[in-house]
Amino acid sequence: MDWGHIPYADAWERQTRLFDALVHAKQAGEPCQNRLIFCEHPHVYTLGRSGKAGNMLLDEAGLRALGATLYHIDRGGDITYHGPGQVVCYPILNLEEFHLGLKSYIHLLEEAVIRLCESYGIAGGRLQGATGVWLEGGTPRERKICAIGVRCSHFVTMHGLALNVDADLNYFSYIHPCGFVDKGVTSLSRELGRRVNPEEAKTRLSGYLQQLLAAKPSDAGAPGARFNC
Repeated sequence: MDWGHIPYADAWERQTRLFDALVHAKQAGEPCQNRLIFCEHPHVYTLGRSGKAGNMLLDEAGLRALGATLYHIDRGGDITYHGPGQVVCYPILNLEEFHLGLKSYIHLLEEAVIRLCESYGIAGGRLQGATGVWLEGGTPRERKICAIGVRCSHFVTMHGLALNVDADLNYFSYIHPCGFVDKGVTSLSRELGRRVNPEEAKTRLSGYLQQLLAAKPSDAGAPGARFNC
């Protein structure tokens, strides 16, 4: 599903409805509809359950001057930024159909982004103790290209990942991204020295996510779980 450019509050409400419906269907023994939802947001900061308010460096007046908003939300992780030129993906999945636990699910999200980066000739990877996808991890130049934060209840997921494709990275300077004060952020466009079309990156990311999810059998000898995209 592609929701295009959508205010964060609207997307959060729609996500929640789909999440609740999937949890209900699962508990009632009804067929589950798994979804990948893609979108872009206007300038917005989101602070997760474990986030620290001090990682937001602007007050309300500063946010208004920047044309941005701040939401305290029910995912894991600290603070992050969403905005134009960033591809956001919200998978709403019954992980049990894919034989995935939460840790392996997050690993799968990271792997999809790592493969996407590789398709552009960029070496992405993981950083111990820091969820997401990083470049040159473990060096003084380490920088994050994709943030990941999820909510999981009854093995059903919502929220997801945010990939910096052609985003204005200046907006990250007003926060301590994901709570880190000593690590940078980057985008596909910055790394390649040219503008990358978010629609192109979205198509590639969708393909890698579907490939990885399809590789997880819903039961022995059966194809992957039912999946709407």
